[in-house]
Amino acid sequence: MSNGAGKRRPTIDDVAEAAGVSRGTVSRVLNGGRWVSPDAHASVTAAIKRTGYRINVQARSLATSRTGTVAFLLTEPHDLLFEDPNFSILMRFAADALARDDISLVLIMASNADEQRRALDFLGAGHVDGVLLVSSHSGGQGFVGAINRLGLPAIACGAPIGFERTMGWVAADEEQGARTATEYLQQIGRRRIALIAGPQDTSGGQQRLAGYRAALDGAFDESLVAIGDYGRSSGARAMHELLERRPDLDAVFAANDRMAAAALGVLQASGRAVPDDVAVVGFDDSPAALETSPTITTMRQPFERISREMVRLLVGEIGGERPAAITIPTELVIRESA
Repeated sequence: MSNGAGKRRPTIDDVAEAAGVSRGTVSRVLNGGRWVSPDAHASVTAAIKRTGYRINVQARSLATSRTGTVAFLLTEPHDLLFEDPNFSILMRFAADALARDDISLVLIMASNADEQRRALDFLGAGHVDGVLLVSSHSGGQGFVGAINRLGLPAIACGAPIGFERTMGWVAADEEQGARTATEYLQQIGRRRIALIAGPQDTSGGQQRLAGYRAALDGAFDESLVAIGDYGRSSGARAMHELLERRPDLDAVFAANDRMAAAALGVLQASGRAVPDDVAVVGFDDSPAALETSPTITTMRQPFERISREMVRLLVGEIGGERPAAITIPTELVIRESA
């Protein structure tokens, strides 16, 4: 038998004795730290580490009606989770932020009707305390509405179309970012600026198109716009379409870096030099912007901050706060393509 056999598990009373505080003070620290002085909080935290105390998650769940788990709900096809690095970046930063509150993250894929039905059953059964909703489409309003009706705290990444006033959300300032990108192309002398827009059933797709239109003002030309779905193949297809319609174009703004990278490849294959003949700008500042030659000028989305703010708003909503919305500025990152 090992020497550690039969060793008693540390209790709250052990932590209280080690910290020199009451059992109630320890309990308040474990449940959020409200009404506890900084000195007492520091003493309890040190005592927890010193005694090796571990929270009894099952007991706390029964006492608080909370599970200590949040869902990362992705409404895109499964392959996009691996093709689009933005989703994994958001998920990683969200998991890190939640871990600071001792909350676990569970991934739920819900890209079709069957997956959405199962997701609603799971969420409605009380397995999670809240939802981080990523990439909601207006065509899925029934699904977003169903999540809303569950009464479960939920924060969307990007404004959820149709539910902007009833659901909390965090978004980059996508309209202003697209406007900045287009104006930059104008400033470097480009006059026939094409757009490879994102899907128009998403708030990001709509707002980036709106920013492009606003920058062009009265010079907007529909023949210079093609629609993609944020995937590489759609970016290549859109670029071919634009070259057929407007072979005289001298710049392309793509609504994300993967479509921009695909467009750059099509331009080079057609004999056009980037940026001498055609300048290219993307959006996101994802790894795709660094994988091409030349590297891609882009609008940076602060994904780490977006994730942190989503978690902050969700934890607050779980704690009883009202839903809130935050818009975060983007930043132009100038590289070789424009």
